[in-house]
Amino acid sequence: MSIANLLDPITADGGRTRFSGLDGWMQGRTLYGGASALIAYTAAARAFRDLPPLRAAQVAFVAPTGPEVELRREIVRQGRNVAQVRSEIWCEGACTLTAFWLFGTEREANAEHEAAPVSDWPGGPEQAEPAMHGKGPAFIQNNFELRRAQDLQGPGEPVVRRWARLTEREGLDPVSELILLGDVLPPGAMRAMQRQGPISSINWSFNLLEPAPETRDGWWLSENASQHAAHGYSSERLRLWNAEGRQVLDGMQCVAVFG
Repeated sequence: MSIANLLDPITADGGRTRFSGLDGWMQGRTLYGGASALIAYTAAARAFRDLPPLRAAQVAFVAPTGPEVELRREIVRQGRNVAQVRSEIWCEGACTLTAFWLFGTEREANAEHEAAPVSDWPGGPEQAEPAMHGKGPAFIQNNFELRRAQDLQGPGEPVVRRWARLTEREGLDPVSELILLGDVLPPGAMRAMQRQGPISSINWSFNLLEPAPETRDGWWLSENASQHAAHGYSSERLRLWNAEGRQVLDGMQCVAVFG
């Protein structure tokens, strides 16, 4: 199923919604986090058409999300420049995802500086080697192309960096594309695990650095870096750059590390 077809059932009215053909977007027994976050964002954007550009979000992955859902969304506050919107996905009477979206109009700049350039630039994606071809969860195999962006393989520094792009992007705006892509890689803590075991995203917070991000041929450089891992959890920093090395998203995530 293409991402455009996945989003088709979402209407401005919200409420009970059924998604069909989700097999290609599953991660274990739940919908891939980036896809469920995009559903929540799309539900908000289609309900409230006059919102300014998205600037930031906080997403909590509460429980597994399946095909039968109820979509809830509300404007918490709309001021002169900033609108704050809550959207939720409910399954079988329980909340499975809750998200808080911050939309803001552009202001006259009173502070300006660029994000730091990406360290250890791996070169462009065109000549990079394929990664995870035919491997990984269904949502990666069916919807994404990944290429290597670091020499490290296996245990080592807790950082995972890959070039990533959707295999089909038609009908998807750039912000929705970043929401869908932002959670695509495994956590950096994977490289520090003493033995193989399950991992699960608990939340995801991010700031968009560009209201209308652009890149070349759909490629984004994605990096997950564990800042601290202990007690069964990892604090991760998630970042995305475009194909020219310009950072477009800066985020944080808490990941449960089992096993």
